Amino acid sequence: MTTAIVDYGSGNLRSAAKAFEHVAPSTETIIVTDDPAKVAAADRIVLPGVGAFADCRRGLQSIPGLEDALIRAVIDQGRPFFGICVGMQLMAKAGLEHGRHEGLGWLDGEVRFIEPGRPELKVPHMGWNQLVFDRAHPVTAGLEDGAFAYFVHSYHMVLNDKALRVAHTDYGHALTAIVARDNMIGTQFHPEKSQKTGLAMIARFLEWRP
Repeated sequence: MTTAIVDYGSGNLRSAAKAFEHVAPSTETIIVTDDPAKVAAADRIVLPGVGAFADCRRGLQSIPGLEDALIRAVIDQGRPFFGICVGMQLMAKAGLEHGRHEGLGWLDGEVRFIEPGRPELKVPHMGWNQLVFDRAHPVTAGLEDGAFAYFVHSYHMVLNDKALRVAHTDYGHALTAIVARDNMIGTQFHPEKSQKTGLAMIARFLEWRP
């Protein structure tokens, strides 16, 4: 089995790869690649992302055939997919950072600037915060309310369909923390930096058979 971590010029790829390698069974191969053919052939796909929504979107579009390979593997063939941080945000219909930019359109929602619910809360939302689970999911099995995860973001996903939300975190109001639909899951936080919580999710993802 092969898990492809997509390299499109955005994302803390080495840290993500090390986290996946740490929990992967001996039968699993973790690769970091920008090769559309390798992405299309992978058994599982991970899309990381750091920085601005528009920059990440352009980075994905700049590699010929890469977005088509993602669509074939994830949408057409139902391969398990894990979006991380901006990689999760790209699953939305649009991002509103420095104008409106179209996303992949896999989830019914928009990525908007965080408006903290209390004046003492700052943007970016940075550091450890606790998860509150809205529903069960195989990739979060064993995690409970209060589990800590590491966030670094100024924009968050606002979902039109709340059933897509697996967990949120409180920042004066609820910010989407985990989303899922069909064979897709995404986290606003960085699982590779979230120690026990993140490693548990990665391990479950590698076992997941949607």
